[in-house]
Amino acid sequence: QVQLVESGGGSVQSGGSLRLSCGVSEYTYSHYCMGWFRQAPGKEREGVAVIDSDGKLNYADSVKGRFTISLDNAKNTLYLQMNSLKPEDTATYYCAAEMGVIRCGLVVLTTLPRGRGTQVTVSS
Repeated sequence: QVQLVESGGGSVQSGGSLRLSCGVSEYTYSHYCMGWFRQAPGKEREGVAVIDSDGKLNYADSVKGRFTISLDNAKNTLYLQMNSLKPEDTATYYCAAEMGVIRCGLVVLTTLPRGRGTQVTVSS
């Protein structure tokens, strides 16, 4: 099973930026589904951004235009650039990934193996 280690969380003021990183132990260049989901206390998991092996990207409506997901194959690292952060973005962010998947999307992402998470706190 792929190992995932997140980093880059922290505390910022509203309007600030953060970049999350996720080291992926190994993955094949075909048939993968990777991305980020978040969970705030008392709330359901929410898929934030996802990328599949066809290069298709998808974002939650709440982060479109502010967040960007990217994958550096050379470094085996998945990123989430978060700009114009809002207090409602406060949550624990998890990197999730699986190889050999048939289906991939924001909802599927929340069911995939994940890392330990990194906390993002945005103050107003």
